[in-house]
Amino acid sequence: MKSFVHLVFLTLLSVSAFAQKGNNKFTIAGTLQGFGDNVHAIYMNYSKDGKPKIDSAIVNNGKYSFTGELDEPVVANLRVRWKPAEDGSVPRLVARDIAMVYIEPGNMTFTSVDSFSNIKVKGSKSQDAFVDLLKKIDRSDKYKALYAKYDEKKNADDKEGMEAVMEEINKLSEEVRKEYKDYVQKNPNSPVAFYALEQYAGYDIDPVDVEPLFNLLPESKRTSVAGTAFKERIEKAKKTMVGVMAMDFTQTDTAGVPVSLSSFRGKYVLIDFWASWCGPCRVENPNVVAAYQKYHDKGFDIIGVSLDRPNDKDKWLKAIYDDNLTWTHVSDLKFWDNEVSRMYGVMAIPQNYLIDPQGKIVAKNLRGKALHDKLEELLGK
Repeated sequence: MKSFVHLVFLTLLSVSAFAQKGNNKFTIAGTLQGFGDNVHAIYMNYSKDGKPKIDSAIVNNGKYSFTGELDEPVVANLRVRWKPAEDGSVPRLVARDIAMVYIEPGNMTFTSVDSFSNIKVKGSKSQDAFVDLLKKIDRSDKYKALYAKYDEKKNADDKEGMEAVMEEINKLSEEVRKEYKDYVQKNPNSPVAFYALEQYAGYDIDPVDVEPLFNLLPESKRTSVAGTAFKERIEKAKKTMVGVMAMDFTQTDTAGVPVSLSSFRGKYVLIDFWASWCGPCRVENPNVVAAYQKYHDKGFDIIGVSLDRPNDKDKWLKAIYDDNLTWTHVSDLKFWDNEVSRMYGVMAIPQNYLIDPQGKIVAKNLRGKALHDKLEELLGK
């Protein structure tokens, strides 16, 4: 009798789990209007259980569909796959061919008229909240005007004017960031509050500012796969805050010789995360070279940590030579899995940390004039 009761209990658990799993199913019925017969397929990228998932759907007579399972609402990126032209070429994707929407368990309909980005979604409450959030942060007209103004200054070779416009752009970006923060504070239970928090936090998390916002979110979100990963990022950020001792590390240089951060004690040292393939890094390199040449004799040094790919040592060495980077360089050539970058929670490059002679972080992400100003403050003219 006891075995029978146990079997019934297990059966009920199995049925319950199956029913719950069924409740997590989503369906998408999509329609394209005004596209003719030119679209071959729709591709959709989203995250499930913390892992990226890619799906595709063939378009027939302007119709396409997706099915799957989700535990919670997630952002999905969709894009058009055009049919090849007569010469076999496929049109290059532009903004109108891409859409970002929130999908969730349940039945949803997507309708795009003339432009795929002109997408209307029904059946997703999280998408409704997402649209409201996008309206709050929309500054597209202001950005467009500022970038047009920047181009005018650039064409006139007005560098001071370019810097002034860029300062306006940065202020506008900070205004948008505050809108994200305001949204999380006022709508912590919204299905898109976590998205807003991620946008506010950015790649370089300020844990003192961000952790209280994270704690406003529902426990279900904080303990989800995405929430747990974000919490880990906050904890890593606490270890790389200005004022804390920099974590020591050892990695091999271009000749295969191990180099430790602690061997630079007694100097101001910049840990510079970069890579030969990183365009913004290469643009910033001349500024870093100028700072090194100006302050090296006063006790300033640099250790470059490269996120170059496996088997790309030649590209790494060539970039060092071409950009005249005459300081110490280390790398394990593991791309984004570089052990030092993972230790420091680096998610975007260029990124840097300025360490004082005692090994304490005194500044971070110093670029352009800010790097020179900080070194002048610490080491004098």
